[in-house]
Amino acid sequence: MKRRNFVSAATVLSAGAMTVAKDAIAQTGTPAAKPVFASAQGSTMARVMSSGTLRVAGLVGEEPYFRKDLATGQWSGFCIDMAQDIAENLGVKLEILESTWGNSVLDLQANKIDISFGLNPTPKRALVIAFSAPLFHNTFSIVARKGFTPSTWGELNDPKMKIAVDLGSTHELVARRYAPRANIIAFKTRDEAILATQSGRADCFVATIFLGLVALKKNPQLGKFIMPRPYVQAQVCAAVQYDTDGRFRDFLDAWAVFNRSNGQSRQWIVDALDKMGVAQSSIPPEVTF
Repeated sequence: MKRRNFVSAATVLSAGAMTVAKDAIAQTGTPAAKPVFASAQGSTMARVMSSGTLRVAGLVGEEPYFRKDLATGQWSGFCIDMAQDIAENLGVKLEILESTWGNSVLDLQANKIDISFGLNPTPKRALVIAFSAPLFHNTFSIVARKGFTPSTWGELNDPKMKIAVDLGSTHELVARRYAPRANIIAFKTRDEAILATQSGRADCFVATIFLGLVALKKNPQLGKFIMPRPYVQAQVCAAVQYDTDGRFRDFLDAWAVFNRSNGQSRQWIVDALDKMGVAQSSIPPEVTF
């Protein structure tokens, strides 16, 4: 890279970091930690092909995205099915490294994995990792306590409403965007948010349609599954490292478009839900992937 172009790029990154910090101060009143920009990696595609291995983050307890059989160590879930298909297309073996939603971003930056599935692209995340074309679209829902049946986000946008979310998640972002006047209670884990609803300490918890349906299948006494109007969707992508040639991301873009357009991505999702006991008929007909 020519020196003047390098200086220009560095200036843009510095300005982006300042913008992130200013936005955080405006929203929370406190300065945000300065983003850490990873240095440019070599070619991800070259590394995957030369090693013969595709390294993917696996997340325990995130059905139907991921599921690990603790007795056998075997992984399943529709993100695993997607990863296996990508590995087969590349002619390499699949290696799954246990992680979490948050740590998978750090694992990418540390070059421990090649792909993290199931992440929503946000401007802040895009400062440090790259995203593929959408793998599918996720619709947000709530599971409401028994006897509570709101049909719109407007009904939830009331100071009397207690909405449980898992801290730092997209669920929290959606709740604060569409029900900013509600009493939003952020818990460290999704299980705590679910328990708060079950015990009556919260009126509902926010989740994606997949997580909401699975939670209710595990505990039918939990409450009622509802998709508040207007329907809120988010793109879900594969996250990868920024590298020197972009070939790997270009490949994932083509793979994602191909499998969404021919219906295969939907089939992986439906099959994974079915294995969790959630029938396809349970998916509202207006939901699109």
